[in-house]
Amino acid sequence: MERLLKRVQKRRSFAKDFKRQIVKDFESGGYSVLELSRLHKIHPQVIYNWIYKYSTVNEKGYRVVEMKESSQAKVKALEARVKQLEQTIGRKQIQIDYLEKMIEIAEEELNISIKKNSDTPQSSGSANIIKR
Repeated sequence: MERLLKRVQKRRSFAKDFKRQIVKDFESGGYSVLELSRLHKIHPQVIYNWIYKYSTVNEKGYRVVEMKESSQAKVKALEARVKQLEQTIGRKQIQIDYLEKMIEIAEEELNISIKKNSDTPQSSGSANIIKR
């Protein structure tokens, strides 16, 4: 018997005043489309359709692209962070080059190998310690 029952699709309809209010909230900059869709539990594409239909600012045929100031600020902060990290890497590379040059000079003047080579014998470690 349950197999014979059809599923009824639930479809909401909204008043024109409500749609215009949503578009007005979006145009005022108070809410983004995603915020409005989460707030009213409406799919974002439906809100975009309302914007294209009822907007006085956005003309038909133009795509609405949201770029919030917070997004721009976040991008700028990330770019500043990248710049700071590149500067840090540059300083560290200069330090590495300086220390490698100092090791080369010390090896030449003292005639000893400071860097480990593959032909250097391994240390005996703790084998030479006398146990009591």
